[in-house]
Amino acid sequence: MVKIDHIRHEIALPEGVSANLSESTITVEGPNGSISRDFQHSRVQLTQQNGSLVVEIELPRRKEKAIAGTWRAHLANMVRGVTEGFEYRMKAVYSHFPMALSVNSDHSEFTVKNLLGEKVPRIAGLMYHKDGIEVKVEKKVHVVITGVDREKVGQTAAIIERSCRIRRRDRRVFQDGIYIVSKGG
Repeated sequence: MVKIDHIRHEIALPEGVSANLSESTITVEGPNGSISRDFQHSRVQLTQQNGSLVVEIELPRRKEKAIAGTWRAHLANMVRGVTEGFEYRMKAVYSHFPMALSVNSDHSEFTVKNLLGEKVPRIAGLMYHKDGIEVKVEKKVHVVITGVDREKVGQTAAIIERSCRIRRRDRRVFQDGIYIVSKGG
């Protein structure tokens, strides 16, 4: 088995994107906003060289290779988020009882009314509404979630999807709910 003595990942910063590295925290700023994240490991180094971010490690072990690749993916997502942004699209599916979807005025709660004819509305708390994650309802059945942080956009979609979970019924028959249709940028 061949041993790798050095791993180096370079993430190029496009025009209009700047990165600020202070100790273990990096802040990436672009036209859509800024994201800040902490990267800390004893052997993996994160530096900024010639307009790009560099993740390096000398004589890596298997777990350290994985950490270096994960950091590269996180940094690439941060750069993509501040340039293009992330958008998840969801769709409400129902067979008999039409659902009513709404977001309250301060964007902190998502309400689903009349799921399977239930009298009490289901409410999903949108915990990232202060972090720039925007949730909109279009054409009564489509939900669009946008933001610059991929993890927070995905987590918001998961919270909404989980709020419509059907319990104590056969999931093959009762398929009503709100489901992720597309994940895009």
